Amino acid sequence: MNLIYIFYQVLNIYSFLILIYVLMSWVPESRSTQLGRILSNFVEPYLSIFRKVLPPIGMIDFSSIFAYMVLQFAMVGLARLVG
Repeated sequence: MNLIYIFYQVLNIYSFLILIYVLMSWVPESRSTQLGRILSNFVEPYLSIFRKVLPPIGMIDFSSIFAYMVLQFAMVGLARLVG
């Protein structure tokens, strides 16, 4: 196993955590649970970078979608490096 593959897998897990965190926003009070707080500690530092650039519009937070897409593009780039 090389380092790029390990980093790719870490990004894959992190993108899954972001997806869970975003889906939890649709369920009232789910982010105030212990799991929600743990996910918040992992995901919010990354998402806050994008919220500064793209603030929520009404009830929709497009920054989460944009942050997820950036992470996916990084994963595609890493996959192409590995070949």
